[in-house]
Amino acid sequence: MRKVISGIVVTSFLTACAASPDKVSSAYVSPGLYEDRTCSELMEERNQIASNVNRLSAEQKKASTTDAVATGVALVLFWPAAFALAATQDQSNQLAQAKGNYDAITTQMTKKNCKVPPVIS
Repeated sequence: MRKVISGIVVTSFLTACAASPDKVSSAYVSPGLYEDRTCSELMEERNQIASNVNRLSAEQKKASTTDAVATGVALVLFWPAAFALAATQDQSNQLAQAKGNYDAITTQMTKKNCKVPPVIS
């Protein structure tokens, strides 16, 4: 019985972790949302979204690292440290949406033959 409870606790700790930002896929956003914009408007919005993606990626990376450390400490040394997992804020949904908007704008820029700078990573 003790092994079953331990397994459930370990599983719940591991699933509570924030994903690494490079593991967050972009959400689908229709490029049609941006079809009425000019190339310069698309570029301006793309730059704003790129800044937002970078900010969210940094926040997500911090949450992911904090969760990994707390999980390691909880599993190896001190189980109450697992409560720190709830203290981080997972930004994966916002990051996926921002990446999706970035991709949609880039697609629309390509359709309109706008000058498209290199894609962010």
